[in-house]
Amino acid sequence: MTMNSLKTSPFLKACRREKTSFTPVWFMRQAGRYMKEYRAIRDKVSFLDLCKNPDLCAEVAVTAQEKIGADAAILFSDLLLILEPFGFGLEYTSGDGPVITGKIESRADVDRLPEMEPDGSLQYVSDAVRKTRASLKPAIPLIGFSGLPFTLAAYILEGKSSRIFSKAKHFMTFQPAAWHSLMEKISRAVIRYVNGQIKAGADAIQLFDSWVGCLSSEEYREYVLPHSRAVISGIQKGVPVIHFGTGTGSFLKTFREAGGDVISVDHRIALDQAWEQAGYDVAIQGNLDPLALCGPAAQLRSRVKKILDQAGGRPGHIFNLGHGIVPQTPVDNVIRSIDLVHELSAR
Repeated sequence: MTMNSLKTSPFLKACRREKTSFTPVWFMRQAGRYMKEYRAIRDKVSFLDLCKNPDLCAEVAVTAQEKIGADAAILFSDLLLILEPFGFGLEYTSGDGPVITGKIESRADVDRLPEMEPDGSLQYVSDAVRKTRASLKPAIPLIGFSGLPFTLAAYILEGKSSRIFSKAKHFMTFQPAAWHSLMEKISRAVIRYVNGQIKAGADAIQLFDSWVGCLSSEEYREYVLPHSRAVISGIQKGVPVIHFGTGTGSFLKTFREAGGDVISVDHRIALDQAWEQAGYDVAIQGNLDPLALCGPAAQLRSRVKKILDQAGGRPGHIFNLGHGIVPQTPVDNVIRSIDLVHELSAR
């Protein structure tokens, strides 16, 4: 009965491009700093300690889903946790965000990286999946996630967030053999990681290529596509995969070639144009500008309606943001936007 209610949830039906009575909606970073319950926990524990505490991860994820009324919950975790088992240092600073220590400068450095076994080193993530799944209402799907190889490699090579990713692109271009070896090693780890989340109870997987928009279509095809495709093809069959990237509007057809049941797009491209480029034989997720949630209610309604109009009622649309909720977002606006999606898309 529980499995059937999950299978027929609007979110999972949309992943399969089946008809739903309304457009399902969830938001990236729906559990985060904009919510007082999250801030209360963060006042007591560091971000990294929170990520490594399965009980708190479950509490944060479930509280957020229930408070805003989203049609799915997403695991509370972080993209970069997978880097620690490779031997990299990971620290989160208040001003600069994540800082990764440990350099990769050559093929020899890549060869020294261990094969990552998440069953041991990332057991706390699997535990968080189990606890979150057990705490959610039976009909609410849980989304697990990971970064894709390019975004993870870019973080490793830059050592932090970047705007232009000069170190990563230099390594990619001038040491292609070492680059592909690094991407293959990360790919194997990501496949094990997400399949472990599925085994623990994740109902869908979102794969983030948050930084891939810094590449040209040709660079993506040569240096990234084979590895993203390998990851997606290695994920347990029957579990929907959402393939997310930012800045992909100029090469969505190529991006889609990597695979995924759902292509998630940012707010820099109109949803109808994105769907046409990606192809109507795939579901699509997106794509309200996160800052729209900080604006007046009347404008929010019109912007939500515009995206729903662009989707045209076609089966397979999951409403989301172009990226994550920003910290200054009023909680009431998040709740209102979800109510609007349900109201305006009812059919």
